[in-house]
Amino acid sequence: MPTVGVKRDLLFKALGRTYTDEEFDELCFEFGLELDEITSEKEIISREQGDSKASGASDTILYKIDVPANRYDLLCLEGLVRGLQVFKNTLEAPRYRRVSPSSGEPQKLVITKETAAVRPHAVAAVLRNITFTQERYDSFIELQEKLHQNICRKRSLVAIGTHDLDTISGPFTYTAKPPGDISFKPLNQTKEYTATQLMSLYKTDSHLRHYLHIIEDKPVYPVIYDSNGIVLSMPPIINGDHSKITLKTKNVFIECTATDVTKAKIVLDMMVTMFSEYCSQPFTVEEAEVVYPDGKTYKYPELAYRKEKLSSEFINRKVGINESTEKIAQLLTRMCLLSQATGVGDEIEVEIPPTRSDIIHACDIMEDAAMAYGFNNIPRTTPRTYTVANQFPLNKLTELLRQDLAAAGFTEALNFALCSQEDIAEKLAKKISETKAVHISNPKTAEFQVARTTLLPGLLKTIAANRKMPLPLKLFEISDVVLKDETKDVGARNSRRFCAVYYNKSPGFEVIHGLLDRTMQLLEVKSVRGDGYHIQAADDSTFFPGRCAEIFVRGKSVGRLGVLHPDVINRFELTMPCSALEMDIEPFLGHTAETTLTHDVPMQEVIKHTFPTQDASSQPPSSRPTSTKTVFGDMSTPAGLKALNDFLAEKSYMEGFAASQADTTVFDAIPSAPSPTFCHLRRWYNHIKSFQRERASLPSAKSQFVLPATPPALTNNTSDDDDIDLFGSDDEDDGAEAARIKEQRLAEYAAKKSKKPALVAKSSILLDVKPWDDETDMGKLEEFVRSISMDGLLWGQSKLVPVGYGIKKLQIGCVVEDDKVGTDLLEEAITAFEEYVQSVDVAAFNKI
Repeated sequence: MPTVGVKRDLLFKALGRTYTDEEFDELCFEFGLELDEITSEKEIISREQGDSKASGASDTILYKIDVPANRYDLLCLEGLVRGLQVFKNTLEAPRYRRVSPSSGEPQKLVITKETAAVRPHAVAAVLRNITFTQERYDSFIELQEKLHQNICRKRSLVAIGTHDLDTISGPFTYTAKPPGDISFKPLNQTKEYTATQLMSLYKTDSHLRHYLHIIEDKPVYPVIYDSNGIVLSMPPIINGDHSKITLKTKNVFIECTATDVTKAKIVLDMMVTMFSEYCSQPFTVEEAEVVYPDGKTYKYPELAYRKEKLSSEFINRKVGINESTEKIAQLLTRMCLLSQATGVGDEIEVEIPPTRSDIIHACDIMEDAAMAYGFNNIPRTTPRTYTVANQFPLNKLTELLRQDLAAAGFTEALNFALCSQEDIAEKLAKKISETKAVHISNPKTAEFQVARTTLLPGLLKTIAANRKMPLPLKLFEISDVVLKDETKDVGARNSRRFCAVYYNKSPGFEVIHGLLDRTMQLLEVKSVRGDGYHIQAADDSTFFPGRCAEIFVRGKSVGRLGVLHPDVINRFELTMPCSALEMDIEPFLGHTAETTLTHDVPMQEVIKHTFPTQDASSQPPSSRPTSTKTVFGDMSTPAGLKALNDFLAEKSYMEGFAASQADTTVFDAIPSAPSPTFCHLRRWYNHIKSFQRERASLPSAKSQFVLPATPPALTNNTSDDDDIDLFGSDDEDDGAEAARIKEQRLAEYAAKKSKKPALVAKSSILLDVKPWDDETDMGKLEEFVRSISMDGLLWGQSKLVPVGYGIKKLQIGCVVEDDKVGTDLLEEAITAFEEYVQSVDVAAFNKI
């Protein structure tokens, strides 16, 4: 998502009121934006370049706002303020108009046939009598840059040129010439250069060098002249210095050259609609004529309004609300989509302005209605379907590995699944044809052209973006790559990979090798040939010759590790050695990662069973209990059903995470299917009903949920606690004698119980005591631990367990009395030996 930085005070002034940070954050959320950061220019420079560089920077508060990638109308302060004001009903959406010049003919841009070989399209317009301030000028320039990086795809599709119309004269000519024939003084330069010289000059320019590849291999370069032969620009590289705009500029000529005319129209519309409010006639734009080589003439900007019709029922159904047609029309109007009910049923007519090029389908309009309604205001509903959830085995393995790799000192990174062809091919010294990469047929940006086939480029780019961080940089990522696979119905498959890099002044191959050993230890794969794993020398153009090894597990290659080639490091703009490891983790599952669910829940019974007929006297009694009483109440009453419904609100089963006999007994206690009012109970009821065929094989219940219909009769027992009949006697009657005997026996029972020793609650604890490093004396460490003496503490056996890199931890057991010794007390006592102990973890805890 693009991020727009605006000055807070300037924003509040334009909005006509001030907000607290929390209030503005909430406003952004309501409008579908996100207040990403509150910072200042000084803070940004200090963070990126150090405090010394930030000494003279501004302290003005900046709001960094994340804007959806398709909302080009919100990429500048003007569009952002306009959208928020319309959303808050403090302003009506303006009406943009294209007008003819008040005197004379419109400006004309003539395209010659030579441009067909490089950039064949162009559009143009004029902002007449505009007034710039420093803030408006900065916003004007910044919008151009935002559009260049976004819809223009780094100028490859569209390049914008803005010129002071009073310094040039039309008609203008857009043509293409050999680079040696083009000569002019480029923007902010003091002398003239030929196009060939400019391409060499800008090779080292941090900003412009990224655009040179667009035309540098072309036989001719595009160029725009005025009627006097003055060069306006050489798109998409640089404008001429002669026609540059300043704060004193009153009339701006805007031209957009392009390889995609539709994108060019959108870009031109955005530029003129955002800043036409500063013209002497607000929201009007002077037209310009563009003449193509075939003689056809077009007038720009188009500023086209179009109308769409849809039903309020469609919006209500998709969003999950129930609003009137008029109310929905009002919601859409707040999103700059002027709407009204047509009166034909529930039909709504929506007018899409030229600023909303993101509105393509009825679903886009529905999304705006949901946004204006407020996502938090949409009522929550219970899904009509139920599922049996189970963690995907591959994801479970991934999560377990992530935790231990982080514990090994590596930081996890998460990169994009799409990348450029250059990232996975040229930069890694590979050929794109050998990568088995899945290509995007119509990529939106040059950065996202193919699905990644390796995780390594993403980690190297992450390091390049964090080169100022303290060394060493140790990163890892466990995620999917996409590979072509003709055996799949979609022609490709995902493969889960693990990649780690170590970046420091020395290559650190031993660190990466140690991480591989630790990973294999976690995966319980031994370092032996055959049934275990081993590495052997390999050749790979990505790695330094003689410093690359292939990883084999059970005889199958799963990845590679080694020191990266210096050329690869340089291509990613790094300056120090780097070691890397990348391997496939799916073979460690023992089966395919695409395992289906182990238990399919039938939606309805489709198999008809027939049973032999029997006499009624020979049929076994029904297993369904006659009682409807449970620990939640009587299931024949609404109160009991509600209590059970509340219990199941956050649970799938009565016990644990799988169906058991506890579920079937409670199911049998319910006289009939519960009403839809009890949504959680009904979901559980229908689910347990599907287990009727296999209910006998379900695990036993751990607790009793169903109560007997009548209390069970008391019986004599030979145990010490129950050998006295407390409530009956052979000669018991209703007189005073019966009461006296009852009281006597109760007293005798209480006396007998008081003489029994009280049970002492104990626990068995297994502790992991981690030393500071491999030089810690583990014998001394154990001696110190065992020296801890407490009432109710008994030390047990111990052993040393390898952790990695030659470090071992002490694993020691003990038995404690719960009332006297707790785990917190033990941890505090052990960590007091701070010269030896780094940390203490409870590895196991069992009640005995």
